[in-house]
Amino acid sequence: MKIKSGIGRLLLFFAVLPLMFAAGCSKEKEEYKKTGDVEYTVMEEADVPAELLDIIKEKKGGPFRLTYLAEDALYVAEGYGEQPSGGYSIAVDEIYMAEEGLCIKTTLIGPAADEKVTMAATYPYIVLKLKPMETEAHFLE
Repeated sequence: MKIKSGIGRLLLFFAVLPLMFAAGCSKEKEEYKKTGDVEYTVMEEADVPAELLDIIKEKKGGPFRLTYLAEDALYVAEGYGEQPSGGYSIAVDEIYMAEEGLCIKTTLIGPAADEKVTMAATYPYIVLKLKPMETEAHFLE
């Protein structure tokens, strides 16, 4: 879906539909041949574009995967929905280019058994900043 604004052209892709999330974004056990490395930065919430942050806040209650193309960067976001406590983090396992597009794999890491955590619901997500590119994103299982 293309969005035009006074700042410039923005492009927003929703990488998966909710039903596809449960089955995985990629075809069953499909492997993508790596064609190149990808440099990225894990973003702090304060540095995420406001429009993207608004979208994340709308979707954070459930799992989500999306890409957001701004003039200066491509942002890739993945959230794991509501978790029962604090102490969760997300690791980037893989991120690379393939002929089919950008491939990304993350893992939700729960709190350690002896870690003191808040007992309130949390909504862990990660936002990665990459060089701007128009490509399809494949979230790997």
